Amino acid sequence: MRRGERRAHGGNVGKAALEEQQQPPPPASPPPPAQPNGGAPGAERDGAGSRRSTESEVYDDGTNTFFWRAHTLTVLFILTCALGYVTLLEETPQDTAYNTKRGIVASILVFLCFGVTQAKDGPFSRPHPAYWRFWLCVSVVYELFLIFILFQTVQDGRQFMKYIDPHLGVPLPERDYGGNCLIYDPGNGTDPFHNIWDKLDGFVPAHFFGWYLKTLMIRDWWMCMIISVMFEFLEYSLEHQLPNFSECWWDHWIMDVILCNGLGIYCGMKTLSWLSLKTYKWQGLWNIPTYKGKMKRIVFQFTPYSWVKFEWKPASSLRRWLAVCGIIFVFLLAELNTFYLKFVLWMPPEHYLVLLRLVFFVNVGGVAMREIYDFMDDPKFHKKLGQQAWLVAAITATEFLIVVKYDPYTLTLSLPFYITQCWILGIILVLTWTAWRFFIRDITLRYKEIRRQKQEHRHEKDKCLSNGDGHSALLEEPSGSKLRERKL
Repeated sequence: MRRGERRAHGGNVGKAALEEQQQPPPPASPPPPAQPNGGAPGAERDGAGSRRSTESEVYDDGTNTFFWRAHTLTVLFILTCALGYVTLLEETPQDTAYNTKRGIVASILVFLCFGVTQAKDGPFSRPHPAYWRFWLCVSVVYELFLIFILFQTVQDGRQFMKYIDPHLGVPLPERDYGGNCLIYDPGNGTDPFHNIWDKLDGFVPAHFFGWYLKTLMIRDWWMCMIISVMFEFLEYSLEHQLPNFSECWWDHWIMDVILCNGLGIYCGMKTLSWLSLKTYKWQGLWNIPTYKGKMKRIVFQFTPYSWVKFEWKPASSLRRWLAVCGIIFVFLLAELNTFYLKFVLWMPPEHYLVLLRLVFFVNVGGVAMREIYDFMDDPKFHKKLGQQAWLVAAITATEFLIVVKYDPYTLTLSLPFYITQCWILGIILVLTWTAWRFFIRDITLRYKEIRRQKQEHRHEKDKCLSNGDGHSALLEEPSGSKLRERKL
């Protein structure tokens, strides 16, 4: 029950409500038929239900097994036993650094146990709501860690990373992806295509799977392509700041945009098409008679419970246009933070912390995008931004602030003049289109509509005048009929 519903049920009862309570109850009506999505009758969002026109129908038999029940007391008992074992049966080491690390890890684990069992559920329920509650709590822990790093000095913050991995805290040179950009190098007799093979490292499949998962998050081909192309322009613009952005032209547009990103987006759109056409019929595992059906049900547990087709419609209103531009901006900023964070914190690209951050954003990004879309698409039902979307925006902003504080010199390196001209031109074009689409165009259409109505009115008036007496004859017809009735 929502907070407003609790207030309505538990508030003061007025006089009219008391009179209604004193009236005899109406005769019982036959129960309404069951709905295919397992909800109450009239489950369309246009009425009083929960399913929108872009959401698939769900058939659920409502089986509630041990897997889905809350285990708050069980988790509390196990947690208490573990803490009691550490307190009563384990001798505390005399190493202060070790005890500090273990105390911080134990505190995080206790918070995660509390969040997994007590936090509010998000929009996703597969494979289990506790899975998404876990990542929500990890988001809180990661944001607190970023704030701690933000409040340190640059030297202390970089050296603090040694407590996580002793190999960190040492400046590492970035790999230069530029250099010789010849696709066919005739000067190399052993392998003329060595430049291509040098670029085929572990980041190629990472690009493909990354954009495959981003497509599943955004669920729109145009937005994915815009973000993909925009990021390549950002790499062109910022290669004077980070050597890692210095790549060959064919590495930018052929390997990244067309092959890795484009193929990942294509496979993601095919998966979205399959998910939108899939029948979402859920049945309890023990209600399925065959072993093949049971195995199929276990595999489908890792697919969505239902599917909502995202219709962003950025040009439909100024609010949606600004929201879509904000989503693209945050996406690009999060992508840039990946490179700038490891640059200012001295982390090599292949370090496991970089990979863990990407895994983290993969899990929280899908939930955040769904909450943002719900907030945009139905603000009357979703009156506030979702908790995961709020945390993702806060994390992205905090990461950028760390980059600004730890290396302001790199960020303030002036852009080349031709790069500045290109960005100014692009911003002017976007602002001009925005002003034309949502202001000038609406005023022009409104003016044309008023002018058309005046012309139609003038045309009707001229037509009436061309018939003789015109409009006055039409007005005199009722009075003439009354005079004839008086004569009779």
